[in-house]
Amino acid sequence: MATDQAKNRMHVFKNTGKDVDEMRRRRNEVTVELRKNKREETLQKRRNVPINDSTDEDEIERTLAATNLKELVMNAANAENPDVQLMAVQQCRKLLSSDKSPPIDELIMNGILPILVQCLSRADNPTLQFEASWALTNIASGTSAQTNKVVHAGAVPLFLQLLMSPHENVCEQAVWALGNIIGDGPVLRDFVIEMGVVKPLLSFIKPEIPISFLRNVTWVIVNLCRSKDPPPPAKTIQEILPALNVLIVHNDTSILVDTVWAISYLTDGGNELIQMVIESGIVPKLIPLLSHKEMKVQTAALRAVGNIVTGTDEQTQIVLNCDALSHFPALLTHQKEKICKEAVWFLSNITAGNKHQVQAVIDAGLLPMIIENLRKGEFQTQKEAAWAVSNLSISGTKEQVATLINCGVIPPFCNLLSCKDTQVINVVLDGLSNMLKMAGENSEQVANMIEECGGIDKIEALQSHEKVEIYKMAYDIIEQYFAGEEEDATLVPAAADGGFQFDAAAGPHDGLRF
Repeated sequence: MATDQAKNRMHVFKNTGKDVDEMRRRRNEVTVELRKNKREETLQKRRNVPINDSTDEDEIERTLAATNLKELVMNAANAENPDVQLMAVQQCRKLLSSDKSPPIDELIMNGILPILVQCLSRADNPTLQFEASWALTNIASGTSAQTNKVVHAGAVPLFLQLLMSPHENVCEQAVWALGNIIGDGPVLRDFVIEMGVVKPLLSFIKPEIPISFLRNVTWVIVNLCRSKDPPPPAKTIQEILPALNVLIVHNDTSILVDTVWAISYLTDGGNELIQMVIESGIVPKLIPLLSHKEMKVQTAALRAVGNIVTGTDEQTQIVLNCDALSHFPALLTHQKEKICKEAVWFLSNITAGNKHQVQAVIDAGLLPMIIENLRKGEFQTQKEAAWAVSNLSISGTKEQVATLINCGVIPPFCNLLSCKDTQVINVVLDGLSNMLKMAGENSEQVANMIEECGGIDKIEALQSHEKVEIYKMAYDIIEQYFAGEEEDATLVPAAADGGFQFDAAAGPHDGLRF
């Protein structure tokens, strides 16, 4: 058993092949976990509910109760009487704008969809086109089944034509409707892309566009980037990235937030997409947003750069070369725990890199802050800090691991052995085992530190853990480093001013050495 574990550790210390893949898969799993929030950062579908509409909710309810939907739909189809038709379509739009259970299914069952779609083609009546677009936008904001019915009614080609309308309000409403259809998921997203949405959509990004219109365009771009199962076509991403490069320097917070979320969705799609984002030149514009005054921008930027450093060491280095680590003292001590957690998650990706990247974290003075989050953060933050520590024990040199220990990592690290999360226990045991192995002939000093903080009692208790892997790891550590040897006073670490010292040549301020 011990021999097998030793072989596993040798693979881990080499930091190559399968073990690195496992570390990076772990990072991507955390990315997914971090996405499981109580609400979406950016809504996939949006209903157009007028802020200043003369029709209030009570009036809508009275109208709905008094309205014969079948008759309303018949009037909406009455192209021979334009005034009656427009009034009926407008009435449908108002009903669909209700906050309280809009009658989407009832109108669909009464045959409204083909009528509204037909109205989209009425270039002679832009007001009718606008009202029909608005009504269809709100139907498409509903369930996936309702959105698909809009598509099957033939709305998409007509909405694409409306992007060329000389009437700006019609263009904007068509953009909104297409955004809801694209936001349904990758199938409809790719369908609308194949129909040719990208170029006309991006053509609206120009200085003279009204800010509300540009916000809608940016939100649709987010939906184009959103799903990674599968991600959008590479050609589409190549078309979108120059637009994101323009939008990322916009001074409107809403546009900026959506732009950065779009980047975060792209970088969540694997190393090839990460490379495309890097090659677009957007990373140097992204990094300063880690210190943006708006927390919404910070959050999105942290997620985006965190995704980039789940890539290769070379991709990670691009982020570090932009002085990203200088932003992290503030992020690691942020008043919002969510920011702290994701900042530590980011650093766990860096400590999973090469020794130069580990050294960059050390040189930036971030180890004490990681350890402080390990000691006092909420559990999810502590969990990320445990990964950061364990990854460093794998990727770092002996000197770097000694620096970590001298920063006081062992007591708070051992404290996590009492938690109920088996993954965290596994990570901590792995990290402690790595530290003991890295110490080599000086492992007794590390063992004493573990014992002094009560860690050995926790490890001993884990020998009866229900998970086979955990009790084997705990047994292995006890067997190898705590096997009842008589304490040798000459090996007890000396409490020097700079920490513990392992070799006789170390002065009192040199700290622990392996």
